[in-house]
Amino acid sequence: MTTLQYRVLVLLGALALVLAIVNAVMFSNNRQAQNELAARGQYIQQSLQLEPLYQSLIKSLADLAARDNDAQLRELLSSQGISFSANSQTGTLR
Repeated sequence: MTTLQYRVLVLLGALALVLAIVNAVMFSNNRQAQNELAARGQYIQQSLQLEPLYQSLIKSLADLAARDNDAQLRELLSSQGISFSANSQTGTLR
């Protein structure tokens, strides 16, 4: 084996080692991103299960604010972007 061949083989070995380290780092970063994405997906899924409850709660608050003409409750709902109009029977959410 000549000196040139030896140096080429050492260089290729070092390059393989660097690529293996880069691969390990990228794998770790990818795993962290997958875990974060899974956690977000789980949060969204759980939020969707609670949506009917939230809608019912908001409708009840709007009905109460319309029935009792409660200014503080109207302000609270409007601060959250919820507007409604009082009909003769019930409040209608917009």
